[in-house]
Amino acid sequence: MTGLGARDLAVLALEARPWRTAGAKERAIREELGLSSTRYYQLLNALLDRPEALARDPLLVNRLRRIRERKREAR
Repeated sequence: MTGLGARDLAVLALEARPWRTAGAKERAIREELGLSSTRYYQLLNALLDRPEALARDPLLVNRLRRIRERKREAR
């Protein structure tokens, strides 16, 4: 058992997908998860701090943590 719920897994899976066009990710967030972009990113950021997410997909989670940290440092 991963300790992650179905929505958590769906967020990680969506975040791992490549996006070819502008707006495609936001459309997928609304259509597939039924979330606003703001709520999606709130959930994603909380998910990145969970050890279960790191254990599930360490490459993705570590990459997203680095991106998040760079954005924080740039402010």
